[in-house]
Amino acid sequence: KSLLYNGMDYENPWLLNENIFTSEMISDHIGFVYKITNLDSGRFYIGKKLFTRAGRKQVKGKKKKIRVESDWKKYYSSSDELNADVKELGIHKFRREILRLCKSKSECTYYEAKYQFDLNVLMENTYNKWIQCKIRRNTKWRNAIGF
Repeated sequence: KSLLYNGMDYENPWLLNENIFTSEMISDHIGFVYKITNLDSGRFYIGKKLFTRAGRKQVKGKKKKIRVESDWKKYYSSSDELNADVKELGIHKFRREILRLCKSKSECTYYEAKYQFDLNVLMENTYNKWIQCKIRRNTKWRNAIGF
């Protein structure tokens, strides 16, 4: 079993530039693009994850929409095949790295697809089975990343 501290998996943490990534490093980012690699086979998965998810809170008898922390700290993937391998082989056989922190959902989606195409995930023996994205032009995030 993993050693969890404040929900963080310290036996197999998320890495950013070879450093352990923690909640304190989120700043104004809303999510990240990641790569999870099977250390034995070299197979990998490219995906995206948001730091929060939709939730509801009861306020004066009414339900109010709020954002609550997602399961990003212990998250591995939406890939059933990768999750099955993690369960079978153990977390120590996998490396979880953050490739890019993002400040919008559009930016997350754009960079997830960009990394997937750049790394040929559909041509190589990876856990990715498809590339799916719908991105609209958004001047705000494009300017923020230097376009």
